[in-house]
Amino acid sequence: MSRKKKPLPVLENITITDFAAEGKSLARVDDMVVFVPWAVPGDVCDLQVRRKKHSFMEAEVIRYHSYSPLRTKPFCQHFGTCGGCKWQLLPYEEQLKMKQQQVYDQLTRIGKVELPVFRPILGSVKTQEYRNKLDFGCSNRRYLTNEEIASGKEFARDAIGFHITGAFDKILPIEKCWLMDDLHNQIRNEVRDYAIQHHMSFFDLRQQVGLLRDVIIRNSNTGEWLVIFQFHYDETGGEQEAKGLMQHIADTFPQITALMYLDNQKCNDTIGDQEILTFKGNDHIFETMEDLRFKVGPKSFYQTNTEQAYHLYSVAREFAFSEYSEYSENSENKPLVYDLYTGTGTIANFVARKARKVIGIEYVPEAIEDARINSEINHIDNTLFFAGDMKDILTDVFIAEHGRPDVIITDPPRAGMHPDVVKTILRAAPQRIVYVSCNPATQARDLQELDTDYRVAEVQPVDMFPHTPHVENVVLLIKR
Repeated sequence: MSRKKKPLPVLENITITDFAAEGKSLARVDDMVVFVPWAVPGDVCDLQVRRKKHSFMEAEVIRYHSYSPLRTKPFCQHFGTCGGCKWQLLPYEEQLKMKQQQVYDQLTRIGKVELPVFRPILGSVKTQEYRNKLDFGCSNRRYLTNEEIASGKEFARDAIGFHITGAFDKILPIEKCWLMDDLHNQIRNEVRDYAIQHHMSFFDLRQQVGLLRDVIIRNSNTGEWLVIFQFHYDETGGEQEAKGLMQHIADTFPQITALMYLDNQKCNDTIGDQEILTFKGNDHIFETMEDLRFKVGPKSFYQTNTEQAYHLYSVAREFAFSEYSEYSENSENKPLVYDLYTGTGTIANFVARKARKVIGIEYVPEAIEDARINSEINHIDNTLFFAGDMKDILTDVFIAEHGRPDVIITDPPRAGMHPDVVKTILRAAPQRIVYVSCNPATQARDLQELDTDYRVAEVQPVDMFPHTPHVENVVLLIKR
């Protein structure tokens, strides 16, 4: 006979004291840390414990006794249900303070290296409508809130919106999202209304059936819009229905300059390995940065906060070239630069005019092709790009063939750099390393490995994603 689980306790009159990772807050009860979502330091509340371990608990607020003076009213109707923009309940100035502190805590606690005084965090130019890309899932399993379930009402189950954390097959229907120019809301809602009116089937992720699967919307600072439909045709077809929807959207929104689609028969929505067809217009849009133009296709990576990306890359360029500022445009003394994890070559092309040559390395072959095209578009002839796994491409033999770098710029994924890459960088011994990171925790780990030969000279946090706990950080390392 199995033993009954002991009921988890309710903690009363608990004061939230600080922020933690992933946008959660924390309190301390009897020397134990309690992680709490959707709360603000200064809130006094009752907590229902949902998970209890030896050293921590996870809980949710069931009653507020008093609210923190830091609180502000969230502006989005989906706040609290949608998993994004968790810091809407904080004034933006307070968000920036928390992000600055987050970078400092992670670099000191994990990195354990000597650090200079940090530069003040660069806040985002826009705090609403700052994104240039959003991805919406389509599902016949709409997510129902507890309040909707309790109401006993019937709700239409077809929905277009965001996936719910912990419920992979359910979609939270989105009426208005504040992350992108409002035209994207009009496009998405028109797709929904047309599909429902014409009885189009929405995708069932568990059964892998249904025509309308996913909608990706991108725009650019040149005023162009790109929309990609993911369909899932079955044995009865569906192509004519799909084309009817796309023609309606093309006619309704002439602002769309690139309308594309694909038939995705896989079990997931990734499109990197799929053939994407053009229904109307171009197969790309353009972004601009200073006097450069960057071609952005359906599979291209481009920083999702366009205006703030400029400030992020400007910091990286400043850190990379500050000691070379005296060199003339034609000087052979310009530095040789390696741009690791170059993506579509945005940073490489952005800094190319100040370098003798820029060598970019990236895992994704399509991204490297975009990088080469972007060099051609901008008449840049001193870049060289290579596709492959970083630890396999960046070797001592590669460096001997292409030259020892004076400057390395590295912008790795959230997991940070592979240990073999760190070792190769140390052997390459550049004078400067500019480390751009979307995860200060793994950046701190790598800084510790580099500390034998390099000192941290500058630290510049940059906020790319307002109302979220995410923060970018740029570090300049100089050879000891």
